[in-house]
Amino acid sequence: MFYLIGLGLGDAKDITVRGLEIVKKCDKVLLEAYTSVLTVGKEVLEDFYNRPLIIADRELCEGNIDDFLKEAKDKDVALLVVGDPLGATTHSDMLLRARQYGVEFQVVHNASIINAVSCCGLQLYNFGETVSIPYWTETWQPDSWFQKIIENFSRNLHTLCLLDIKVKEPTEESLTKKVRQYMDPKFMSVKEAASQLVKVIERNPDSGMTQESLAVGLSRVGSPEQKIAVRSLQVMQDCDLGPPLHSLVIPAPTLHPLELEYLAQFR
Repeated sequence: MFYLIGLGLGDAKDITVRGLEIVKKCDKVLLEAYTSVLTVGKEVLEDFYNRPLIIADRELCEGNIDDFLKEAKDKDVALLVVGDPLGATTHSDMLLRARQYGVEFQVVHNASIINAVSCCGLQLYNFGETVSIPYWTETWQPDSWFQKIIENFSRNLHTLCLLDIKVKEPTEESLTKKVRQYMDPKFMSVKEAASQLVKVIERNPDSGMTQESLAVGLSRVGSPEQKIAVRSLQVMQDCDLGPPLHSLVIPAPTLHPLELEYLAQFR
């Protein structure tokens, strides 16, 4: 059996009881470590589960997961995923591959930023399409995600922006070499996301958004160190919410009185 198990957002104890029971009985347990990261490290999880974990980086998840899926025909293999296990298309693809190999699978769901974002007071049913904001480089500055924000904004819907993370990403120079070299891990902050968004707004003066548009910054949602800040986009560029992970929300232009009242405490 192949198990996809959600870990939630906070610490080792956020795993569900059912998920923990499965982890303790499995022959192999992998910890996915590139679509997101937990606020505690691998060693803390191993101590809590009382068993070793295999780190599953991007290369393993996207290129070598088939070996583990085939092994799950005769053994119990689990992949632990921060948040909810089906929050990323990578994991849906794994289940499709498991079906092709005739491997049985089960999914154990958990909290994710998709629903936990409601901690800021914005109502979940008022959110539109979620977007991902990638890191820019000097030669690559995509902004197609901005159009989705504008579409949500024009329909009076909030937008959850998932911010880029780089974990074991190969450097551009090493892609043509036999030996891979990797960038240092980095995690986009709300400051960086707001800065990129302001630059895109400047390029699109008729978008309906301005530097004074409201933004909600969130960090380490679900942990005791959770922080929330409500600022204009211009001010959010200088807002330090501490260590990762961060998320940014662009609220709808017109808010429900209850949303306004709740957001006021974070201004």
